[in-house]
Amino acid sequence: MKKISVMALGAALILSMTACTGGGNSSSSSNNSSDNQSSQTSTDTGSTSTDNGESSAPESSNGESESTPEIEEVAYTLGGELTPTMIANSRYNAGNRVRLSNVIKKLQAGEDVTVVYLGGSITQGTSAGNDLCYARLTNNWLEEKFPDANITYVNAGIGATGSYIGVHRADKDVLSHDPDLIFIDFSVNDTTERTEINKETYASLLRKLWNYSTNPAIITVAMTQENGTSFINYHGEIVKKFDIPMISYKDAILDIIDKGYIKWADISDDNIHPNVPGHAILSELITNYIQSVIDDLDNISGAESDLASVTDIGNTYVNAKLLMSDDTEPTSLGAFEVREANFGNFMNPWFVKANDGQFTDDSAIEFEFEGTNVGILYGKLTQNACKADIYLDGELVTTIDAAFPNGWGNYVEFEQIKTGLTEGKHTLKIAPKSQDGAAIFYVSAIAVS
Repeated sequence: MKKISVMALGAALILSMTACTGGGNSSSSSNNSSDNQSSQTSTDTGSTSTDNGESSAPESSNGESESTPEIEEVAYTLGGELTPTMIANSRYNAGNRVRLSNVIKKLQAGEDVTVVYLGGSITQGTSAGNDLCYARLTNNWLEEKFPDANITYVNAGIGATGSYIGVHRADKDVLSHDPDLIFIDFSVNDTTERTEINKETYASLLRKLWNYSTNPAIITVAMTQENGTSFINYHGEIVKKFDIPMISYKDAILDIIDKGYIKWADISDDNIHPNVPGHAILSELITNYIQSVIDDLDNISGAESDLASVTDIGNTYVNAKLLMSDDTEPTSLGAFEVREANFGNFMNPWFVKANDGQFTDDSAIEFEFEGTNVGILYGKLTQNACKADIYLDGELVTTIDAAFPNGWGNYVEFEQIKTGLTEGKHTLKIAPKSQDGAAIFYVSAIAVS
């Protein structure tokens, strides 16, 4: 007997050619079969490589490399079967398979298994929809493969979000479902304008999820823009350190485009988001990897990945969480109020508006929090957005400009305010600034770790 729906992140917002916002969805299985992308300086062409640039060899169950057989080149036809080259190119990192093998054994035994897909608008299903996105297609495959299992599906994709927001919302949107298997993709939302923070938040996210009490298996996914822009090289370094699997849509898809088998327009309707055929290819690459683990299940044994042995990255945000209006009372609301609405798939933000654009000293909203790092999730607006001064422990530390003039739409952005604070209680004040004309500022959440 299958479960009923467990989660809804909200309806999708308006999308654009380069970005989108939107909500994920979740359901339980039965026997039925924008991203916001700032321009990056990186233009990787992508390849399946080791840290020294040589081709990666498939890994055995004990993690040792085996010799790579020569692969015969076969032309790919859109809608046809994956070619051996596509499969090989997609295996950016085979990773340690012990946890995934444990999940497969639970599925084979007909047990309850929860699968969560965490990412941006590609994961959410932009350009494909809820029923034809890679997450739903992959879950359909699992349901068909293991009809006796009770599989709960959770789509935790939110457009215009990367690893910083991802690690902070992991408690609410992922771990609250007690996941057994987690897919992660932030490769076109993490940008080189924020390389170091994106690397640290991505690594912290992997560590945070890995350390959860259900011992979930993790499969990471690497996407690409049309021009090859992707964060795959940085994410890839991390998954190799952690010995976690990564499936590269980027390397598989750009290779067959370069060879002239298909065009980008065949698999995407803009410069980022896969369309229905693109999502189908991505799901096939993922399920092909899972099938390879199923086929080799009897030979997979030994220790799982030891993330604790990697100490140089991924420790800063492991305790990250969001303080939102449903669980946090500001010490002072000022002129703000809770707006009972879905804004960028973050529910019930704090909101202030002055029709004449004028605020007073009493307009600020104030919070008290405990943590050593703090940031703000706030609304970027195409119209009437104002600036806000940010005070930490009484000191002005930055000014945030929420304006997104001539942009593709409204969405939730983040600003890291301060790291390395002393342990204990701190105060945060957000003071909207007056301007000519109407003025609006949204605070979706306070990010604390």
